[in-house]
Amino acid sequence: MNQAWRQHAACRGVDPEVFYPVSDDEAETPKAICGACSVRHGCLDWALANKERDGVWGGATEKERRRMLRQRRKTA
Repeated sequence: MNQAWRQHAACRGVDPEVFYPVSDDEAETPKAICGACSVRHGCLDWALANKERDGVWGGATEKERRRMLRQRRKTA
């Protein structure tokens, strides 16, 4: 899968640890960065397609992505 979107990500240069909060309650900062990102949807699509288990990707936590995947399976 093409990852050219990474070159335009708002998180470039940000400490990666920010995107691996200990709990969903601590995900506010990475979600804010993602919220202002022009390639957020490409990032989220990549994380869902690759079943990325950890961290915040495309503005979604691991729990939120699992919910999205379950919902997709239900509607498929």
